[in-house]
Amino acid sequence: MNATSGSSPVGALLLCRAEPSAVRPPAQLLREELLLAPAGEGWSVLVPEGKPWLHGGEPVDRVVTGWATALAVSAATWPVLALWWDADRAGFTLAAGFRRTVGYTWLADGTPVGEDEAMRTFAARLALDPVLDVQALEPLTGTDRETDAHGRLVGLVAILARIGLDLPTGVVPGDSADRLRSVALAQGAEQLEWSGWRDAVRAELDAVEGSRVGPFLRGPKARMLSALQLGAGVPMLAWGIRRHSGGWVTAGAILVARGALGLAYDRLRPGRL
Repeated sequence: MNATSGSSPVGALLLCRAEPSAVRPPAQLLREELLLAPAGEGWSVLVPEGKPWLHGGEPVDRVVTGWATALAVSAATWPVLALWWDADRAGFTLAAGFRRTVGYTWLADGTPVGEDEAMRTFAARLALDPVLDVQALEPLTGTDRETDAHGRLVGLVAILARIGLDLPTGVVPGDSADRLRSVALAQGAEQLEWSGWRDAVRAELDAVEGSRVGPFLRGPKARMLSALQLGAGVPMLAWGIRRHSGGWVTAGAILVARGALGLAYDRLRPGRL
C-alpha cells in the first residue's frame, strides 16, 4: 500500500467484542450518530459519523479513546478496540473494563512510534495466541516502509480474524467517515437512536441481567460496579472539562449517569426505572 498523503481522510471504527444486542444499550449512551453492525462471531462494529473531529477540531484519537473507555467501563464484560486514522498518523486504543487503556500509533508512512510492550499487552487482553498471533503482530511494529499506517491497521484486522472478527464487506480502516457509513448502511447496519437517559440505561441494565453474567451482577456486585463507574466518571468528566475535550466529557457523563442510575436500580427495579 502506498504511503498516506496529506489529503487522507479522517475516521475511526469501534470494534466491540460482543454481539450487537449487548453493544446497543451502552452505545446509545454516547448520544452520537453511530451505525451498529455484526462483525463476525462474537464481534460488533460501531461506525461513527465523525462530527467531533470533523467539525469540533478535536483529534480523532482523543475522541474515540474517550468513547472506547466509556463503552468498556459501562459494559464491564467485554473489551472495545478503537481504530483511528488521520492525515499524519493512525493507530488503535484498546479499552477493557477498568484497566488502563493500551494503544499503539504509526506515522503516515508506517513508522511505528508505539512500544513493543503495548502490543504484547494488547495481545494478552484479547486472548490472542501467545506464540503464533504475537509473531504475526511483530511485522506491524517493524520499520518496513512499504506498508503505510493504514496498511498496518488492515493487517491488524486480518490478525483479529483469527479470533472471529469479520468486518462487513467494504468497511475498511483508512476510508472516510462518509464512505464507511454509506457502505455499512448498504450492508444493513442499524442506525442507533437516542431514546433518553432513563430508557437507554434501563435497556442496558436489562441486557446485562439477561446475559450469562447477569446473575453475577445483581445485588452487592451490581452496586459495587455502579459505584466504580460513578467513581471513574467524575474525574473523567472533570478532566474533559478542563481540557475542553468533548470525547472525554461525553465518556465521563455516561459513566456518572450510568453509575448513579445503576445504584438506584436495586431499589427501583427495571419495571419502575
